[in-house]
Amino acid sequence: MSRDLEIGDTAPNFRAMAVGGEYGPGREVSLGDFRGKSLVLYFYPRDDTPGCSAQACGVRDSWGELKDCAMVFGVSTDSIESHRRFIDKFQLPFPLLSDPARQIVRDYNVWVEKNFMGKKSMGVERSTFVIDGNGRIAAIFRKVKPEQHVSLVSGALATLAKN
Repeated sequence: MSRDLEIGDTAPNFRAMAVGGEYGPGREVSLGDFRGKSLVLYFYPRDDTPGCSAQACGVRDSWGELKDCAMVFGVSTDSIESHRRFIDKFQLPFPLLSDPARQIVRDYNVWVEKNFMGKKSMGVERSTFVIDGNGRIAAIFRKVKPEQHVSLVSGALATLAKN
């Protein structure tokens, strides 16, 4: 198991298909594509589940504020087709990254053992990483509550803009 990332660490590189938002039906992106820009990667367990839908809709409802501050991507292990349905159902204006091979979730150390009603399984920990224009991690929020997500991200981006 890799160590947890910390503020100030270089963000792990990634390469994945982005769907939705300015990427439409899909285009491959990597961390290096965002040099000089703030980037938010928010990891969530599953498309179209109650908590994940609430979190995505929170980002959607604050999109006017967020889009000018950073590139924002939701990241899950769901397929591109699942992402398209999720985007369409909730009219999400931002892109989602598909990580079916679980490489990004492992690199960011958010693929973790979960315990639900005594049953253990592996899954994505709801976590967010704010990355500065130099590719360094500026803020980390683990085990994020969907209703607090946008407020945390907005605060981190405001702090980043001041520096």
